[in-house]
Amino acid sequence: MHVDIIPNRNSRPAILLRESWRENDKVMKRTVANISNWPPEQVTALRRVLKNEPLVSPSEVFSIERSLPHGHVEALLEMIRLIGLDKMIAARRTRERDLVLAMIVERLIAPSSKLATTRLWHSTTLAQLLNVEDADEDELYAAMDWLLERQPVLEKRFASRHLGEGQHVFYDVSNSSYEGHCCPLARLGHDKQGRRGKPIITYGVLTDVKGRPIAVEVYPGNTGDPSTVADQVEKLKERFALQRVVLVGDRGTLTQTQIDILKTHPGIGWISALRSENIRKLAANNHLQLSLFDEKNLAEITSADFPDERLIACFNPLLCDERRRKRQELLDATENKLQKIVDEVHRRTKTPLSASEIGQKVGKVINGYKMAKHFELSIADGEFSFKRKAESIAQEAELDGIYVIRTSESRQNLSAEDTVRSYKNLAKVEQVFRTFKSIDLQVRPIYHYYAERVRAHIFLCLLVYYVEWHMRQALAPLLFDDEELAQDRKERDPIKPAVSSKSAKKKKSTKTNKEGFPVHSFRSLIMELGTRSRNRCRLKSAPGSPVISQDTEPTPLQTRAMELIRLYPVDGS
Repeated sequence: MHVDIIPNRNSRPAILLRESWRENDKVMKRTVANISNWPPEQVTALRRVLKNEPLVSPSEVFSIERSLPHGHVEALLEMIRLIGLDKMIAARRTRERDLVLAMIVERLIAPSSKLATTRLWHSTTLAQLLNVEDADEDELYAAMDWLLERQPVLEKRFASRHLGEGQHVFYDVSNSSYEGHCCPLARLGHDKQGRRGKPIITYGVLTDVKGRPIAVEVYPGNTGDPSTVADQVEKLKERFALQRVVLVGDRGTLTQTQIDILKTHPGIGWISALRSENIRKLAANNHLQLSLFDEKNLAEITSADFPDERLIACFNPLLCDERRRKRQELLDATENKLQKIVDEVHRRTKTPLSASEIGQKVGKVINGYKMAKHFELSIADGEFSFKRKAESIAQEAELDGIYVIRTSESRQNLSAEDTVRSYKNLAKVEQVFRTFKSIDLQVRPIYHYYAERVRAHIFLCLLVYYVEWHMRQALAPLLFDDEELAQDRKERDPIKPAVSSKSAKKKKSTKTNKEGFPVHSFRSLIMELGTRSRNRCRLKSAPGSPVISQDTEPTPLQTRAMELIRLYPVDGS
């Protein structure tokens, strides 16, 4: 008997168990059974039995000495190779480059301290693939110092790849808490996460129009956002050799002082926004009126206070409602605290509170919610009363939902709608900061003693985000991310709130994509890829035999993820 495989033109082949014999000069065959529906491994086993070959279970031949997660390491290293980050860091493979790449991949898998990194990357195939199994934390610190020396070169390479003459460059500033008191960069300042009592470190990030990080600069924690702008101008003009760019920053960074400085640099344009006091002044001078928005939610206005600038006034009714609701809540909260002081003053009849004592109590609460400007206070010995300033509240309410974008760009270069869109694209820089501080990268807490090590740590996180940005673009069909967002941002009403596309809503409701695969967050997809393992096997019959590595078969989801990465179109614009 033997197994015969009969090919079919339009369907899978037929697998038949047959016996054969010879009659005279003819070979005769008879089909004993049709085994086409058997699993392939059973068919293979039957063929070996019919050939009198011994059957041995793989577990009797091989021993699996160790199994390490491998799929996520493979995917991340493949993306690094595709986007050419390894060659950008150093053209030739070196020990330092391998250590830097290993730190980048490990931070995307399990962000941790440098000491923990040298432990954790042995729990995957990362250390083995990059040949850094013997590295300790001192080598990682030395590799960080080596990387910091290459930061100017790397940033210039990013700029030459992703920036061009006349393009918009986005800039914003954030900070992170520091654990300890040794680093000279760690200073007490305004922590943007609202933490108090801990020193912080400030850093500013430049990105291109798509949100890819280009450069980062680290400053002492007490550095104001506006004072960092001059360094970015120098970087754009001198280091990146760009003659014509448009710098986009928020109103807290591109202040009037900084804009006056930008005007002295030919070729540097800007897009920013006016502060609330400037908007109130425009309204007081009748340059800004609600009637401007009767037919359209944006309007261009002019003012002698802002010569050679275009001002685009925008009105968002949803933002208007939100600000009125929030103001009412803050007024009520402030009023509740003041009422408690009134009640306390009334209770103190035997030993009345003096005016100074009442003033101290009031001073601690009156501006806790930034509402002091809307209350009129009356303080005397043993007496305290307050009331709301209705006129002040009404004047502020008139400007609810109104904001004004300012730019140096002409109408020929940039329409009013595109100006607003560009300003709102600052959200892409804010996405960098959110990722830095989330479970994805965990830039904080920062422990490094030396200022240069902190700078290297922040720059390393920038490179990590650069890889994650590309990974998110490639794997978007498997993520909850809105795949139509980039195109939608170019076409939608710049004033109205963003609305998810139909495909994104469907993914969120069904938890599956159009191919039927379950959709993931970036973190859970990385962990899913990591379930594909690499097994280290050895022959049981020969204890000293060479090690055999064998990867587990990928799941359909893992196969699709690797297809998306390998098909990812890498461009430089």
